[in-house]
Amino acid sequence: MRVADFDFDLPPDLIAQFPPAVRGGSRLLHVEATGAPHDREFADLPTLLHPDDLLVMNDTRVIKARLFGTKDSGGKVELLVERVTGEFEALAFIRASHAPKPGSRIRLSDDIVIEVLARQDDLTELRFPHPVLAVLDRLGQLPLPPYIEHAPTADDEARYQTVYANEPGAVAAPTAGLHFDDAMLDALRRQGIRTARVTLHVGAGTFQPVRVDDIAEHTMHSERYTIPQGTVDAIAETRARGGRVVAVGTTSLRALEAAAQSGKLHAGSGETDIFITPGYRFRVVDALLTNFHLPRSTLLMLVSAFAGVDTIRAAYAHAIAGRYRFFSYGDAMFLERHAP
Repeated sequence: MRVADFDFDLPPDLIAQFPPAVRGGSRLLHVEATGAPHDREFADLPTLLHPDDLLVMNDTRVIKARLFGTKDSGGKVELLVERVTGEFEALAFIRASHAPKPGSRIRLSDDIVIEVLARQDDLTELRFPHPVLAVLDRLGQLPLPPYIEHAPTADDEARYQTVYANEPGAVAAPTAGLHFDDAMLDALRRQGIRTARVTLHVGAGTFQPVRVDDIAEHTMHSERYTIPQGTVDAIAETRARGGRVVAVGTTSLRALEAAAQSGKLHAGSGETDIFITPGYRFRVVDALLTNFHLPRSTLLMLVSAFAGVDTIRAAYAHAIAGRYRFFSYGDAMFLERHAP
């Protein structure tokens, strides 16, 4: 298939620049396996779930990954930490008039100077004088997506984070989880719907464009994930009861499917560059809660694989006509997996 097969025209005013006034106050487009769309509110989610269903959520926590500094020459530098690789080491995208060379230094503040170690393709390996996460917490800025046009505020620091975020390491939020508040989680528990956690640290590559025409030639970015044994056990129990595994977000889905490539779901940690496109055979996930994704993006290809290309085209056209809000701070979809 071609990248152009996943293109659509989106009115710019439908790109949500701010979250809804109240967490969970979003709309929800329910798309049946048949492709039939139903306009709902996110508060209706419990009515779409069955008591034997299991929600699998990504508990990654967004770090303040954007930093600003100066080179030894005095030139300005902007860094986006893509991944923390050790207590004092990280890989980052660097924006500067001239890329700093290995062996040079970048000054972040009077007392924080980091060392440039090496280049790794588009990324630069850096060494920090103090633990990376501590430096980011002190000097970093929340890395809002490029289509959100305002500088991050204190409200963004609260709202561009799920209420169950626990494991620091993501540079982008698992946005389907942003809709949940504690009241919704309590309501689901009272209904008998269980939850389980995975961790996938979302990388900046999630926003990288597909630069090839034939999607089969695209190389997916790699992200680190962890599947606890308790989650594997919960999924097995759900299957035994006849319930559905519902992934909260494409990141949860990617982690689960990556860990099941052998045909059986395995607990543990690893790296995944899984690229899910139409024709993929899903092994774990039966339903997906997700936001609306960018044109020509790998995530749009993923949901097209899950629900069907024609179904997603029709659902997105329905959403645009109905003026749903798109992308990270936008509305949600509940997709039932189509029959292959």
